[in-house]
Amino acid sequence: MAKLEQNLYGEFDEILKRIEEGILNGSVSASLEDSSDFYEGTARCSVRVFERYSYAGGNRVSLNVTLFQNGGAIRLSAITSGGSQAMFWKVNTWGEEAFLDKLRELL
Repeated sequence: MAKLEQNLYGEFDEILKRIEEGILNGSVSASLEDSSDFYEGTARCSVRVFERYSYAGGNRVSLNVTLFQNGGAIRLSAITSGGSQAMFWKVNTWGEEAFLDKLRELL
């Protein structure tokens, strides 16, 4: 598992659109598996779950992206999963790191 957390500044919808389009256009095997959006007063939360095939790892990996804002900065939490081929421990997490690197490029 790989994780990225940071504050972002800008317009919520533009950042979300840049992430969605960038991930989906960044790999021929990338797909948006599901999404969810919540609003409560001034707070907003969007969750996106992406998946793609990892050539380096020879398997599929997922990327979960959460954006949260309640005035001020937009909080980003991105977590990858599924990149290991071992049964009991993590070996070969290259695909997870590569997926997260693509998000870093977009930000």
